[in-house]
Amino acid sequence: MTRQPHIARRAEELLGSAVAATAPVAGGDISTATKLRLSSGRSAFMKTLTNAPAGFFEAEAAGLRWLGEAGGVQVPEVLAVESDCLILEWVEPGKLTTEAATDFGRALAKTHDAGAPAYGLERDGFIGRLPLPNKTAPTWAEFYATKRVLPYLKLARDRGSVTPEGADLVESIIGKLPDLVPEEGPRRLHGDLWNGNVIWTHDAGCCVIDPAAHGGHRETDLAMLALFGLPHLPRVLQAYEEVSPLADGWPDRVGLHQLHPLLVHASLFGGGYGARAAEVASRYA
Repeated sequence: MTRQPHIARRAEELLGSAVAATAPVAGGDISTATKLRLSSGRSAFMKTLTNAPAGFFEAEAAGLRWLGEAGGVQVPEVLAVESDCLILEWVEPGKLTTEAATDFGRALAKTHDAGAPAYGLERDGFIGRLPLPNKTAPTWAEFYATKRVLPYLKLARDRGSVTPEGADLVESIIGKLPDLVPEEGPRRLHGDLWNGNVIWTHDAGCCVIDPAAHGGHRETDLAMLALFGLPHLPRVLQAYEEVSPLADGWPDRVGLHQLHPLLVHASLFGGGYGARAAEVASRYA
């Protein structure tokens, strides 16, 4: 590790502790990520983004704290947050074990079961680089349609990432959502729980990062884990159901919950994500 003076000075201002060394961290495609070694011997993780959207890092910090209050799945401690950066405790990665997968499933169920006041959240957030509307709604179907599917369907269509015919397929299932997905009451969700946001730690544990936290349907987080292939997912799901059994037929609804992330990816990256969203919607049309 060397010492990047501008990064170190900003961290010292916020932490009130000297930074002995810094090192870049690979992997992120939005923010600049840096590992800090503090003079106390503790390590920390710092994310910075020049001209970050208003509330960008504040929303992430609030989401981490809200998830952490559930006492379920582990999240990194927020050490400092400002409009241009976020500093978290350093999470040392390790190897995935079946025991860690089991513990993660149980902890995730506990986080979900902590619940939420409503579908949505009191503040808007972000999903990747995109704004994420969170205005609350009285039912999950209304929230999912108006705050998750339709805004990103419009954006993907405007960007040419989904065909008009594909967009019509997705829109055709909106009115069917109340009959397709049973109401369970709002649960406390991570909201962007893909494999890359799950860290298996050096002490055989698990930690989640980069949330798009909100009150929603718990099947949403589980569907996101399946979308990009979490290792040992069957064991995670088995352990989850030992704590909080899922409603009958939930595997048949996974595609519905994947529509939102597919449309987000279509909006951001184009490619085949729009076509894939249309294909998923066709199963329920």
